[in-house]
Amino acid sequence: MASPAAAKKQQELQLQYTNYKNTLQQLASKIGEVEQEAEEHKLVLETLDPVPKDRKCFRMINRILVERTVADVIPALKTNAEGLKSVLEGLVKEYKKKQQEMDKWKTKNNVQVVNQ
Repeated sequence: MASPAAAKKQQELQLQYTNYKNTLQQLASKIGEVEQEAEEHKLVLETLDPVPKDRKCFRMINRILVERTVADVIPALKTNAEGLKSVLEGLVKEYKKKQQEMDKWKTKNNVQVVNQ
């Protein structure tokens, strides 16, 4: 039977592992959301590319539909797409860093994951 100290250590390790796992899942979810939004921006830009620049279009800004021209909307879409790309790169770097941190922690504490 395990001593109380060993049981407490086991519980602490389990809690730390759960924290790492939850953080990685949250980051992965956010990466997926940003990727989807970036794809949507790309699709809109591809759709608007052949359209005459003086054509009317509508853009949603803070849940308000605003009338603009294609020429007005394209630069904003490109800026947003570039911003999403940099956010995505940052999230991927953060995910990889956290994954490496978790791997080091598992090695240091001799943690072996058992799938049930």
